[in-house]
Amino acid sequence: MSNRRIGTIVLVIAMFIVAISVLFTNNLAHALQAEEQKNMAVWAEATRQLILADDDADIDFVSSIIEGNTTIPVYICDEEGNILASRNTSKEHATGKVNASHGPIEVRIDGTTTQYIYWDDSSLLTSLRYVPYAQFALIFIFIAIAVITMLTAQRSEENRLWVGLSKETAHQLGTPISSLNAWQQLLEEKYPSDEYVPQMKRDIDRLQMIANRFQKIGSEPDLKSENMIPVVRDAVEYMRVRVSSRIVIDDTCLEGVERIVMLNAPLLQWVIENLLKNAVDAISGNGTIALQLHENEHEVMLDIADSGKGMDSATQRRIFEPGFTSKERGWGLGLPLAKRIIEQYHGGKLLLKSSQPGVGTTFRIVLKKPENS
Repeated sequence: MSNRRIGTIVLVIAMFIVAISVLFTNNLAHALQAEEQKNMAVWAEATRQLILADDDADIDFVSSIIEGNTTIPVYICDEEGNILASRNTSKEHATGKVNASHGPIEVRIDGTTTQYIYWDDSSLLTSLRYVPYAQFALIFIFIAIAVITMLTAQRSEENRLWVGLSKETAHQLGTPISSLNAWQQLLEEKYPSDEYVPQMKRDIDRLQMIANRFQKIGSEPDLKSENMIPVVRDAVEYMRVRVSSRIVIDDTCLEGVERIVMLNAPLLQWVIENLLKNAVDAISGNGTIALQLHENEHEVMLDIADSGKGMDSATQRRIFEPGFTSKERGWGLGLPLAKRIIEQYHGGKLLLKSSQPGVGTTFRIVLKKPENS
C-alpha cells in the first residue's frame, strides 16, 4: 500500500473521529444546558420562597437548594435589568446592567414587585464546548507527526536506495573494468605503435572515474577549497568532442578567471556533464549551449543555458522527481541525482532558473565559497 493511500486513510479516520466527537460533545452540551435550565427554574422558585418567607416553605430545604448552586453564575435583577445580587460570578454583588447568556425567569415577589433571574453557562458546560476543538488540535498534531514520520521514513528509504544502487553499480563496473585494463595492457605490449590503444586507455580510465563517482555516493562528502574553473572546463571539453559540430558550447566565461569554492571535483564534474548532456538532448539541429558565471559575497553561480525545445510548466514541476523523464529512453535519475549531489553533498543549490517552450532552458548551480574567503 502506497504512503499516499495510507495518508488518505489516516486523514479520513481522523476526520471521522473528529465528527463523532463533535456530535457527541454537542449532544452532551445540549443535555447539560437543558438540565441547568431546569435547575435554574427550581433555584428561582427557591429564591422566591426565601424572599417571601412563606410559612409553608421549608427554609432549610430552600436554603440548601440556593446554596447548592456552586457552579452556575446567577444574576438577580429588577425590571430595568439592574443587578440587585449575583452568585458564582467574579463580580459578586455587582451593579449595573445585566449581560448574561440565558434568562430571564420572572419571580413575582408581591403584587407590585417583580424580579428577574439571568444566568450564564457553568464552567463545566463552557469547558465542554471547547473539548472538540482540543480533540481536533490533538488529532491534527497526531496527523502532522504521522505525515512527518512517513515522509522521513520515505526519504530514508530513498537515500538507502540511492546509496545501494550507486554502490552496486560501482561494484558491477569493477570486474569488467579490471578485465579491460588487462586486455589494454596486453594490446599495448603487442601493438605499441597502434594509435587506438591510447584512446582505449583513456576510455577505460573514464569508466574507472565513473565507477569511483558511484562509489562516493553515500559516503561522507570530501569537500576541498578549489578553483572550480578547471573542473568545469574538463567537463566541457569532454562533451565538446562528443557532440555534433552543429552545437556550439560557449564557455568564454571561463577564460582568465578563478572561482574558489568548496567542491568534490569528480562529483561536480559529473553534475556538469549531466546538465550539458541534457542540454545537447534538448537541441534538435543547430543550437548553442552557453555558460555564465555570477557571484556574490558567499556564493558562485554557474548558469548552463541551451537553445533547445524548452519545457512546459507541468514538466518543470516534475524534472527533479526520481523516475520522471520526458525522453523516450531514460531512467529519470540524472537530474534527481545531480540535485542530490549539489544540495546534500556540496551544501549548494541546483535549480531550474528558467525554461520556455521553443526558446530554451537554463539551469543554475550554486556553490559556497570557503568561509575565510
